Formats: sequence, structure tokens, C-alpha cells
Amino acid sequence: MKTLRDHIAEAENKHTALGHFNIGNIEGLWAIARAAKAVGVPVIIGVSEGERDFLGVRQVRALVTSVAEQLGYPIFLNADHTYSLEKIKEAVDAGFDCVIIDGAKLSFEENVKITKEAVEYARAKNPHVLVEGEIGYIGQSSQLLETIPPGVALDPASLTSPEEAKKFVSLTGIDLLAPAVGNIHGMLKGGDEPSIDVKRVAAIRGEAGIPLVLHGGSGNSDEDFLKAIKAGISIIHINTELRVAFRDAVKKSLQDDPDEVAPYKIMKPAVQAMQKLVEQKLKLFSGLS
Repeated sequence: MKTLRDHIAEAENKHTALGHFNIGNIEGLWAIARAAKAVGVPVIIGVSEGERDFLGVRQVRALVTSVAEQLGYPIFLNADHTYSLEKIKEAVDAGFDCVIIDGAKLSFEENVKITKEAVEYARAKNPHVLVEGEIGYIGQSSQLLETIPPGVALDPASLTSPEEAKKFVSLTGIDLLAPAVGNIHGMLKGGDEPSIDVKRVAAIRGEAGIPLVLHGGSGNSDEDFLKAIKAGISIIHINTELRVAFRDAVKKSLQDDPDEVAPYKIMKPAVQAMQKLVEQKLKLFSGLS
């Protein structure tokens, strides 16, 4: 069976990208898994620290494994944005396929230190676990926003530089890198998302020498995604957009039938709405749309 590393390498060779979608409940898991199976591509399920606290670390690992085995399809699990070594160890020990140590708000030296420690722990426990590091602050919440997240600067001097990326990879030994290239976490209510600096993406990929991950993909245009993939992005994260689809579908479901009390009936339209969105994204990222 192909590993996550194998699928990422294959995506790079084909100039496509893997889709990464977060879940906070089993409805999201079924929507994403069924979408991946329908499109015919592998997929990555992400769970942030908050989502892991809600679902349970070992419980979400068991759920993803169970669904992947039932569908007979490659579904991988990632410990999204993790801020402490303790939480990294918890995810690695639970059998996650990938972990992200997010030291983007720390100084470069502190970020290197904690990221290197995460890599060393993962390598010692399971060499197949991929470790992703992050440099460049793009915000932290997957929410609808009025303005650019506080603390996020989009001027060229504030984005990740190719030289900084190369040094960070060399010092830490990470497998994947999430840079700041004009992307932001969350989604602007006005719909006018910042553009991805694709020239910077290409330069960082050339210097870093490892696959790149685009966080904060919700709200970006199809054109931006395609250019970013061509420039060297191998994984794209979508969360806020999926949450909005879930919320809107549940809201409509309750409005359409306010007397319904069966959760599975209320949630069915939400699963369908999320699956439709994920299918659209996966087709785009895979060059099938």
C-alpha cells in the first residue's frame, strides 16, 4: 500500500495537489471520505488541537481507520496546527500519518528548536510519520473574518523568504513546509481574498527542496490554486469553507422542517453539502475539473 509520502511524491510528479480537509464530527469524515472515493483520489483528514480535544485523539484515529478500511481507500490523518511537543507526542503515539508543529508565532530560533524536537521524536517512534513545519504567521482561526487577521502582514518583507525556508529545512529536517505566501487562515466575509505569491512559492520550493503545503485555502480562487500547484504546492488545506457549508446546510434543514428531531435526518443535507464542496475541490486540485 502506498504511504502518504508516496502519494505526495506522485502528486508532485503530476503537478497536482492533495486535498486536506478538517473535521469536527463524523458527518465531516463521511463527507470527505465519500468525496475522495467518488473522485478517485487520496485525501488527508485534518484535526486541529481543538478538534482533537472534541473528538478524542485515539477515537478519531480509530474512526478514520475504520472508514478507510470499509471504503478500501487511502485516507490519511494529520494532526493539524499543534503548538506543543506534548501534543505532537500524543498524535504520533496514536498513529497519525502526519503532524504539524506550528511555531510560526515564535522567533526563528525557538521555532527551529521545537520543530527539530518534534522531528526527532517522530523519527524515533515511527519513521513513516511525516512532520510539517511552518514559518511565517498567517493567523490561527478558521473563521469568517471582517479583515485580515491581527498580526498578519502581507507585504513582501513579511512573507517567507526562500533563504529562510532553506535554512529552516536544513536545521530541522522536516518533511513538509508550510510557508506564508499571501495566504491567510479563515475566510474574508467580503470574498476578496489576498492573492497567492506564486513566484515566491516557486522560489521557496526550489530552495527548500521539500514539498510545500498551502494553509488557509478557503476562499481562494480556482486560478490561484492552479497557479500555486504549478509553482510547487503539493497539499492544500480547506477548513473554513467546509464549516460554512456545514452550518448553512444545517440551518436550512432546521428551517425547512422545524419539527424534525432525528439528528441523522437533520445532518444528512450537511453531509451532502460538504461532500459536494470536497468533490469540487478535489477535482480542481487533481486536474480533473
